[in-house]
Amino acid sequence: MKLAIGSDHVGIELKPTIIEYVQLLGHEVEDFGPFSDERTDYPIYGKKVAEEVAAGHFDGGILICGTGVGISISANKVDGIRAVVCSEPYSAKLSKEHNNTNIVAFGSRVVGSELAKMIVKEWLEAEFEGGRHGKRVEMIADIEMEYSR
Repeated sequence: MKLAIGSDHVGIELKPTIIEYVQLLGHEVEDFGPFSDERTDYPIYGKKVAEEVAAGHFDGGILICGTGVGISISANKVDGIRAVVCSEPYSAKLSKEHNNTNIVAFGSRVVGSELAKMIVKEWLEAEFEGGRHGKRVEMIADIEMEYSR
């Protein structure tokens, strides 16, 4: 898979560990910033990664902020994005299998590096099951279209 990754200043310390791990698993990853620990705003990077994934330039994305919540909310504002914030691997796996998520997010203040790796691994290895879940993902897309500008 080709993945986009981004964080804010709080997630920047964990980001290199996740990049290295994703590469170790055999995936490509491109970092969309930030590139220093200077205070910044998570919506900037949630949007950047989400736009790249939505445009089809990447197969998926990984986002990191303090809790994973703000950056995932920001990403979900981009049409076609289904970002999930996870603090454990089971939800990451099921989010892909049942909801066809295309971005996983987590918080560097919530999970440590080893748990973050487990979350990423489960999410990357999971596959969308389709079937009854496909209908539900279509329903989500219909809601998105209804409220698009």
